[in-house]
Parts: sequence; structure tokens; C-alpha cells
Amino acid sequence: MKKKLILSVLLLFTAISFGQDFKEKREKIKALKVAYITEQLDLSTDEAQKFWPIYNANEEKQFELRHKKMRSIINKFENGGLEKLSDKEATSLIDQIETIEDELHNSKKTYIRELKMVISAKKIIKLKKAEDEFNRKLMKQFRGKK
Repeated sequence: MKKKLILSVLLLFTAISFGQDFKEKREKIKALKVAYITEQLDLSTDEAQKFWPIYNANEEKQFELRHKKMRSIINKFENGGLEKLSDKEATSLIDQIETIEDELHNSKKTYIRELKMVISAKKIIKLKKAEDEFNRKLMKQFRGKK
């Protein structure tokens, strides 16, 4: 069963990589990830009803922190902006980066606390493993396309 799921996931990765824009690909990858995690965690109906809202909220928060806030800082480095920074501006950017890193860390701790109220510690470890495996497969698939 797992071999069929993995094969299906890989085939779907191949299928989604042609002729779609980034947003559509991102949504399909998200759906594949949800299916993969669901299979790996073997959540009960009750666990799933409580787990997915927490998981999705965390994903959104992490995305916001990593991409939106960090992007605004990284944009300051483009087009030779890094060379034009004063020491004071550089220190300010470092402080902003540290603040975002702290927010990411605190968000992750809150997420784990919330998960502990819904699923077992063992399933939290399985979740981390499933996410890592999914990401490795996704990267392997992506590298194969280049």
C-alpha cells in the first residue's frame, strides 16, 4: 500500500510539473502533502478534526514569517543594496532578522504545545518524519526535472 502511495505521489509530481503556474503547483503539492501526512499519521476522525486546523494555521504562520517578512528584508539586498548599507542600517537589518527568527522559534514551540493536546508525542515525531520525507521526495523530484 505504501509503495503504491509513494508511486502515486511521484507520478502526480510529474503530472503537476507541466503547464501550470506556480500557485496551482503549490496548491497541488499542498494537497499531496496532506494526503501523505494523513496516511503516515493514521489519524482517527477525532484527531484529524482537531489536528488539521492547528497544522494549517501553523503552515500559514510559518509561510508568513519566512516569505513575506524575510522577503522585505532580502529585497533591500538586491541591486547592490548590500554594498550601499551603512553599519547602522546593517545592524537594524540584523535585529529584524533576529526578531523574525525568534518569532519562528516561538511559533514552533506554540505549535508543538497545541499538537500535544491533540495527538500523542509519538505521532508528533511521525509528523516531523513524514514532513521531512515528503520534502526530500519533492526535492528529489524537482532536481530530476532540471
